[in-house]
Amino acid sequence: MKINGEAVNFAKYGKSFQEKLCMLILDDRAFADQIEEVLDTNFLELNYLKLFLNKIFSYRKKYEVHPSRDIIKTILRSELDNENELTAKQVREYYVRSQVTAVSDVEYIKDTSLDFCKKQNLKSAMVKSIGLLQSSSFDEISQVINDSLKLGLDGDEGYDYKKDFEERFKPRFRNPVTTGWPLIDDTFKGGLGQKELGVVVAPTGAGKSMALVHLGTQALKEGKTVVHYTLELQDTVVASRYDSCLTGVPLGNLSSFKEQIYEQVQDVEGRLIIKEYPTKTASTQTLKNHLEKLRMRNTLVDMIIVDYGDLLRPVRYLKEKRNELESIYEELRGLAQEYKCPIWTASQTNRGGLNAEVITMESISEAFNKCFVADFIFSISRTVEDKNNNGGRMFVAKNRNGPDGIVFPIFMDTANVCIKVLEPREEDEIAEVSAKKQKENLYEKYKNFKKQNGGGT
Repeated sequence: MKINGEAVNFAKYGKSFQEKLCMLILDDRAFADQIEEVLDTNFLELNYLKLFLNKIFSYRKKYEVHPSRDIIKTILRSELDNENELTAKQVREYYVRSQVTAVSDVEYIKDTSLDFCKKQNLKSAMVKSIGLLQSSSFDEISQVINDSLKLGLDGDEGYDYKKDFEERFKPRFRNPVTTGWPLIDDTFKGGLGQKELGVVVAPTGAGKSMALVHLGTQALKEGKTVVHYTLELQDTVVASRYDSCLTGVPLGNLSSFKEQIYEQVQDVEGRLIIKEYPTKTASTQTLKNHLEKLRMRNTLVDMIIVDYGDLLRPVRYLKEKRNELESIYEELRGLAQEYKCPIWTASQTNRGGLNAEVITMESISEAFNKCFVADFIFSISRTVEDKNNNGGRMFVAKNRNGPDGIVFPIFMDTANVCIKVLEPREEDEIAEVSAKKQKENLYEKYKNFKKQNGGGT
């Protein structure tokens, strides 16, 4: 409906509410400080209110102080010449009106302002989704809607350096989940902690998926709930590998020990959910949607496994593949932080890692810097001779919680899905020195990369 050529909304948050909201922002600095974080001027449905609020917010941003009524009056007199004539007239009339009419229902306006912002934000997201629908960008639509619903949810003011002094001297609560390898657990304080991202690096056929199954199995033994996303193998194939890893029965003999395996599986305290997605059909948003479904069914996840990150589809397509991969790993770490649990994934090596004695991060496929967001990275290297002898090497390439640059010999029996980490030998100590030098070279390369792309070190 229009009155005097102006659209009027008689809904709960119509013209009257929005006019009062803008004036309250001008007159109440504390309220302005609070609402500015969530209120987009485009949430206002009347052009003269958008313009009015823009003047207030622009002044606050430029001078880092809240404007007085006299300042706003001066701005409205001097800075509206280039604006639409009708809109400029309406702004001035609105300000004059506000001078003789006090804002009523102040507490109600304050209490409902966040709800207004949420509803307007959701409305904007729905409009945006219509355009995305034409390109069938369903993951992006889901993310847009979910992001809109989160508006104003973060009420954390941040860490108060003086007030929260004692907090930084308390032990950090990581709640780590063991790897099942004592030597590896010792290097990063008990295992991968909540909100942390771990990456297994290896060439094709070297045991990435096998290592991820091992990590999931150890979590199950601890009574954890594990969600294993498989993007390459069938869910039943992955389940069979868990059967073998849990029971010690070789993969080729599982059917012969069906009843015994069933009994052992039932005795495991943890819960395993295996979700299969065809390669490059799932994005991190797809995983998030699935995790939300589990949360709605009261399933609290203790560990997430993604086999493997390189096979995910980016939420947003970028010009270069390496940038897409980097964004995927950043999103995975975001999932770990949001769901407060560790996430293990894997990454393929480039050709340089195929026959390497020790695989460093420099051998990571496509873009080595995608793993700089990770908290813990270890590689698995296996030459032809190693495979014939069930041997290989595990190299701790990155560790935020302890030492890195360490090489461990491993025993790896693919038939039994068994990986054991052994005490380092003299020849492995020599390899360790070489690996550390490679790591130092890698960091220099990364620094140069950041400088060339306008970033810091």
